[in-house]
Amino acid sequence: MAPIPLQRDTVQRPGTTRAGHAHGPRLASRTSLPGIPLAPSAARRFVRAALAEWTGIGVPAAVGFSDRLADDAVTVTNELVTNAVVHAGTTVDLVLRLEEEGGEEPSAALVLEVTDHHPARPVSGDEPGAGPGPAGTRPGELPDPAEYGRGLQLVATLADSWGITYRTGLKTVWARLPVDDWSAPTAPPDGEALRRGLRAAEILAPTARRAERDDAVWDSRAAPAFLAEASDLLAGQLDEDLVAAIAGQLLVPRLADWCAIWLETEGGGPAAEPRLARVWHSDETGTEPLRAVLEREPLRLPAGVGSGPVSVPVPWPAHPVEENRKRDGEGREAAPAPPPHPGGRDGAALAFRITAGGRALGTVLVGREGVAQVPEAVASLIEDFVRRLGLAVGAARAYTRQATISRILQRGLLPSKVAEIPGVTSALVYEPSDDGVVGGDFYDIFPCPGDRWCFVLGDVQGSGPEAAVVTGLARPWLRLLSREGFGVGEVLDRLNRLLLDDAMEAAEAAALMVAAAGGQQLHDGTQSRFLSLLYGEVVPLPGGGVRCTVASAGHPLPLLLRPDGSVRPAAEPQVLLGVVEDVAYESQGFDLAPGDTLLCVTDGVTERRSGPLMFDDGDGLARVLAGCAGLPAEATAERIRRAVHEFAEQPPDDDVALLVLHAD
Repeated sequence: MAPIPLQRDTVQRPGTTRAGHAHGPRLASRTSLPGIPLAPSAARRFVRAALAEWTGIGVPAAVGFSDRLADDAVTVTNELVTNAVVHAGTTVDLVLRLEEEGGEEPSAALVLEVTDHHPARPVSGDEPGAGPGPAGTRPGELPDPAEYGRGLQLVATLADSWGITYRTGLKTVWARLPVDDWSAPTAPPDGEALRRGLRAAEILAPTARRAERDDAVWDSRAAPAFLAEASDLLAGQLDEDLVAAIAGQLLVPRLADWCAIWLETEGGGPAAEPRLARVWHSDETGTEPLRAVLEREPLRLPAGVGSGPVSVPVPWPAHPVEENRKRDGEGREAAPAPPPHPGGRDGAALAFRITAGGRALGTVLVGREGVAQVPEAVASLIEDFVRRLGLAVGAARAYTRQATISRILQRGLLPSKVAEIPGVTSALVYEPSDDGVVGGDFYDIFPCPGDRWCFVLGDVQGSGPEAAVVTGLARPWLRLLSREGFGVGEVLDRLNRLLLDDAMEAAEAAALMVAAAGGQQLHDGTQSRFLSLLYGEVVPLPGGGVRCTVASAGHPLPLLLRPDGSVRPAAEPQVLLGVVEDVAYESQGFDLAPGDTLLCVTDGVTERRSGPLMFDDGDGLARVLAGCAGLPAEATAERIRRAVHEFAEQPPDDDVALLVLHAD
């Protein structure tokens, strides 16, 4: 396969001014890569090319580019891009920026930023003990350390500092590598160039040097803007740990020097220990010492405390410097020992209870160093922020409860295993959409009397409890009717009448009960029971191959692939099940000779969208299948699954199900 083409845009732009530092010119190179396995190698080539280009045009800091720096930059880029491709699966944006800083001790640094478009996916390795692993690795399973497991631990070792920035729809992991043997340029940039510059996108990233905090900015305009930004970033997050991570980055260093967030265990009772979900410090080196102190005992607020601020002692001794003083051999007091960690000096701390719907969900502890108390305006702003945090945590927990119910229902509605058909190799792909509700797609392969094997691929209208009820009845009915000896068309006739029968009312009552348990509301009125279904039976032939008989009721038509690469539909379109009472379904028969492949899919494949286009526009599915001639069933299923995912940048928003039958 040819290398990925790169579009590189190299621009010289001035930086912003930080307290005490005058920035020199800021050089940046950027590219965008598809979320495929070739992206890391393309990113490595891009970084080396950018460094060589900067050296060639005589950038002052380029004299400090060493082979070690280039190797470190390439290694960090490889790890971050690989992590984004494996765990996010979206387009990856890569920015390589050169920052030159003047002052008494001039310096320069390479800053790498890798951005993906799936902020809901946590960064592998962000939590202790985590690291990137291959797709399909189960939680807790250790991948091959020769290929995986380095992740952010390696980045943290090579970089001067690193961090994670969450924005609406985006997640950026950045790393800063200092340039060796650098001396500042003689001429500072002109003021007009600075005014034309763009501010670095660091609204949440914890950087090593920031401007001094100014509490006076929290006036009638700045506070609402901050709360609006916080609401936008927290809204729609479906994981409470990700909510806590974003909250920590919003609070520090804008409003506090450090913070900690505890979350109550849901359903754990009064005796349950709250969980320390997130610790954040404005100085990266202070996070772990602060965590070690806070893990000794969780913060508990009195039962009568409301949502307002509660003044609490800082979690370390008030005067650690005095406590660490030593005396020399003559009894004289020696110089004070340095603080044990960045938080080791006097300060003020406030605690806030996280609540939602009248329930306590956790506690937020914020602190400032070197002050006697937190300004009242800032405390009031944090209180408003914690209210929004409570709503976000409550929504994430409601989603988790619903997703748990959905997973339990999904496991019960799908077969634990599918039958093996003699003379036929089968491959299944089933990926429910990541929306936390039961999907409408289902499948089955089962044996029947008379040396027959039946296969099913269906899609119930809608999702959630209503779809679960129809799926839970349709699959057993299909097995029962098939084993009673009815033909393919007759099975669909009888299933259609069952879906229109009044007996379904009892099933809908059960759906209402399931919805109430998960906190989900059903629409009033009669629920539709539409069902698209592809149903068929297979009978082995004495000379090899099998005889297939199929019928499609409002379902994407199955495609038959011959060894020569030709593709044709293997059934005729017919009306959905559960729509018309007086209908007679017909079936089509054909031989599946050795080397032939039959592909069956749901509309999550054919109607996968990329802007105004759908995956099957212009017979797109048939073209992809034609390229699978000669492949076994598993390889064919994987190629089509990959093509569906690569068709658009965003993950699929509908269930994806496909069944491949390959005659041996």
